[in-house]
Amino acid sequence: MNGTDSQAARMAPPWRAPLMLLGIGLIAWWALPDQLGLLTRIAITALFVLSLDLVVGIAGLATLGHAALFGAGAYAAGIFALRVHGDPLMGLAIGTGAGALLALASGAFLLRYHGFTFLMLTVAIAQILLSLAQKARDWTGGDDGLSGFMMGPLLGRFAFDLEGRTAALYALGVLVVGYYVARRVVDSPFGLAVRGIHENRARMAALGTPVTTRLLATYTFAGALAGAAGALSAQTHAIVALDSLSFALSAEALVMLILGGAGRLHGALIGAAIFTLLHHTAASINPYHWLFIIGAALMAVVLVPPQKAWGWLRARLGWKA
Repeated sequence: MNGTDSQAARMAPPWRAPLMLLGIGLIAWWALPDQLGLLTRIAITALFVLSLDLVVGIAGLATLGHAALFGAGAYAAGIFALRVHGDPLMGLAIGTGAGALLALASGAFLLRYHGFTFLMLTVAIAQILLSLAQKARDWTGGDDGLSGFMMGPLLGRFAFDLEGRTAALYALGVLVVGYYVARRVVDSPFGLAVRGIHENRARMAALGTPVTTRLLATYTFAGALAGAAGALSAQTHAIVALDSLSFALSAEALVMLILGGAGRLHGALIGAAIFTLLHHTAASINPYHWLFIIGAALMAVVLVPPQKAWGWLRARLGWKA
């Protein structure tokens, strides 16, 4: 993105992109009544990858343990629904808070380190939580997963139906709100400072910017979004499995972010949609070799970055830059 495009993006109304996202989601919800489960999955995955973009693309913190924040929100919401109350919005708040709290507690320790050390410590924290979830069978269900909870009606009126109509709208609504808030944060002076830290940490520190505090706040906010995604997953699927804390989930989210383009927020949404659709389509054709298609798409993105692809497409269609 050049300087003119970047300036135009900042001058655009902050509600325009979330409104477009809402419109696309509602059209898909209306036009694809047989694929509402897939639409729900895309929305939840997009929110999770959006939270990862805040950490990797905006703050420049390399992580392979982001699933820990997702899993914390999923288990918190599931346990709350099983043992306390089945209200979806209360459970969503609990899951969001669990993700934020874990990010705050772990980030205070992690942000003392940089580079490869930070990366490996994020993996270690995710593995520790995975081990704890396996051992705490009375609370998490262990290897069998957490199940047996029922969600109450959304807003006391809209029950979660078998067709998934309520679940799809619920997940879409949370995604739109999360994207709007993330966009406002990233485009604020705070977000610009975090981008500056990503570009040159030493220079921002010399200018008096509280580097660690800004990064911790960003990591905590990303944890809240990841926890919300985990809570949505638990509520819409009525089960929380150990793979919600797995290394594979963290790696897949990073692949999605690379596919869509890091550091732009909307790239996280695009990457999540592409990956999930490819996964769904390829797995339905051949459930054993669908990773070949994902690998080919990832190689194409690496060899031909999205910026170059868009530039080539604009040139071919005669669009002005």
